Amino acid sequence: MSEAKTIADFTATLPNGEVVSLADKLGKVILVVNTASKCGFTPQYDGLEALWNKYRDRGFEVIAFPCNQFGGQEPGSADEIAEFCKVNFGLSFPLMGKIEVNGPGAPPLYDWLKNAAPGLMGFNSIKWNFTKFLIDRQGHVVKRYAPVDKPAGLEKDIEKLL
Repeated sequence: MSEAKTIADFTATLPNGEVVSLADKLGKVILVVNTASKCGFTPQYDGLEALWNKYRDRGFEVIAFPCNQFGGQEPGSADEIAEFCKVNFGLSFPLMGKIEVNGPGAPPLYDWLKNAAPGLMGFNSIKWNFTKFLIDRQGHVVKRYAPVDKPAGLEKDIEKLL
């Protein structure tokens, strides 16, 4: 099998278990982020929602993947996560089904993201919640951001791609 080159080569699973193709994301600028509801970085949901609202009409999307691999900070079910995010942060961007981002349980999408944009000192693994990947309109990974990078700090990079 040839190595995937763009986000269009992958699928994601919705909270209800439905598998969807990411091919329809080509032509959009995408920010993929692994999230958690009980993390010190959880307030970044506000910033992610602000980015989504500011740029979505220009072809920008946020795709969030809840993950419980770091400190057990996303223990809830898909419904509980969605309710928490809606009530506490008014989220309107897509939340996918809960995943693992490291190890053998990680979906191929995350293996591709990590290899396309390695982290600090070339390490591929995701170190914590709210690691972000920016993808251009052609479906290529442009940049990886650390959990401490606040969403508002990504605006210049997003605007360049829009």
